[in-house]
Amino acid sequence: MTEQMDAISLKILKILQERARIPNVDVARQVQLAPSAVLERIRKLESQGFIDGYEVRLNPERFSRSLVAFIVVGIRKLADEKEVGRRLADLAGVQEVHYISGEDSFLIKVRVADNRELGRFIRDEIASIGGIQSTRTSVVLSTYKETAKIPIDG
Repeated sequence: MTEQMDAISLKILKILQERARIPNVDVARQVQLAPSAVLERIRKLESQGFIDGYEVRLNPERFSRSLVAFIVVGIRKLADEKEVGRRLADLAGVQEVHYISGEDSFLIKVRVADNRELGRFIRDEIASIGGIQSTRTSVVLSTYKETAKIPIDG
């Protein structure tokens, strides 16, 4: 997909991944274009689907959400995978839902306050979804890298 993009647009994307709130004038200065040309390129990148959106990263500890867990969820054979996936995605505290290959069906990432809340979440929220057969949970002890950035060549 990046073959359709020139070096300036790639550089704009790299800049925006580092600092999404950077003023347009600063981006223009870095890529040596007029601010209006940069704004036009950014709008085009958005409309073409290269930019999905902009997100503020909050400090989870300030919101009592410092415990991260990955939960592997198995569903029953006849369960509607899309419906289960949508219901998992709708749960507060779930940050990611991935439909995966192998024995299990989903890998989800949750962020909660503590072990007690994690237990309640699995028992009351996940287990209440029709079609869920099993869960296996791994609690994160330390995080060395967490990002949504995509490496951009060029």
